[in-house]
Amino acid sequence: MMRKGLWMVSVMLVLGFAVGGCATKSDLKDMQAREMAISMKADQAAQDAQAAKAAADEALTKANEATARAEAAEQRAQERERIADEKIRQADAIFQKSMTK
Repeated sequence: MMRKGLWMVSVMLVLGFAVGGCATKSDLKDMQAREMAISMKADQAAQDAQAAKAAADEALTKANEATARAEAAEQRAQERERIADEKIRQADAIFQKSMTK
């Protein structure tokens, strides 16, 4: 009798551990819902990263265009300065020539 009672208690404990260790349907649904949420967050993060890269590429293009315009403006300014220096030399030469007469 004692053995049978001990045996039943042991079987009940083993079954309790076995049942307690299994996931229930609601546990599986919760896990699937969490997995879906994580997947959606990952997709959104990938889209955000792609949008940020596109914005960075556009900013780089605009910066390169601005650099090219600045370089062209600098070249025009240098050419105007060269022409102004030449006109100053010509005017000085004419002035010097008129002073010697």
